[in-house]
Amino acid sequence: MAYSEAEVPKLFGKTALVTGANTGIGFHTARVLAERGAHVLLGCRDRQKANLAIQTILKTAPEAELDWVPLDLASLRSIGDAAETVQRKHSSLDLLINNAGVMVPPRTKTEDGFELQFGVNHLGHFALTGRLVPLMARQDGARIVNVSSLAHRGGVIDFDDLHADKHYSRMKRYQMSKLANLFHTRSLNQKLLEAGLPVRALASHPGGSNTELGRHLGLLRVLFLPLELLMNSASEGALPTLRAATDALAVGGGYYGPAGFGEFARGARAVAVDPRVENLAIAERLWKTSEELTGIAYHF
Repeated sequence: MAYSEAEVPKLFGKTALVTGANTGIGFHTARVLAERGAHVLLGCRDRQKANLAIQTILKTAPEAELDWVPLDLASLRSIGDAAETVQRKHSSLDLLINNAGVMVPPRTKTEDGFELQFGVNHLGHFALTGRLVPLMARQDGARIVNVSSLAHRGGVIDFDDLHADKHYSRMKRYQMSKLANLFHTRSLNQKLLEAGLPVRALASHPGGSNTELGRHLGLLRVLFLPLELLMNSASEGALPTLRAATDALAVGGGYYGPAGFGEFARGARAVAVDPRVENLAIAERLWKTSEELTGIAYHF
């Protein structure tokens, strides 16, 4: 039987933070978690959009506990404020879904001078996770899920030009950021295991999903129109994330994607990462570089 929302277990008493929860895959991830009884924190930049998402979820889950956490992943200051808010208001955190992302925008820098895609998709979530691990370590069975992409297979970590000061390719930078998500996942899970902490890190990807993430594709989007009939909807695209976050059989370091041909759409199952993600030298270099750039040292 294909994996569906019906497979997500009851989550009463659990607290989840979903970044980018106001739209697309993040919204449907938050919706399903709320419908199953979790207290869901929506990590979003815009109050109005967050409130609209909350009101929409309440239509299908009128008893749901939902709160907005102001969060701009392009700002280390905002990330720090968001983490402090969560730590102050909640005694534990069971799920951290690092979902928010930007895809192929014009060359832009974050508030802290990072190339936008690497800065938001990887460094922002690296910093947020590092700040929240101590809170999550209080809760046995807590999980961190990084949302990557099929595009990680074409990624290369360009340590000599991390912020695209020499050259900028929209797609190559997106691919790099999504590869970094998987390096982060594998390294984090291993470090959690070695520290004996009851937290596990997993990853997912939505396959081909018809969401707002591709809004910067411009005329290239026309090329994808024939594929839209085959693509996942945003709700289908959330299924791999939901499985990684809630399946009792999902293990730390696991990677989940669509079950259909080419991992493009439909359902969710365990899938393989690019073998390069097993390169320990690159993984450790990226970890140390990420700590240096964000100023966040993980405390295990």
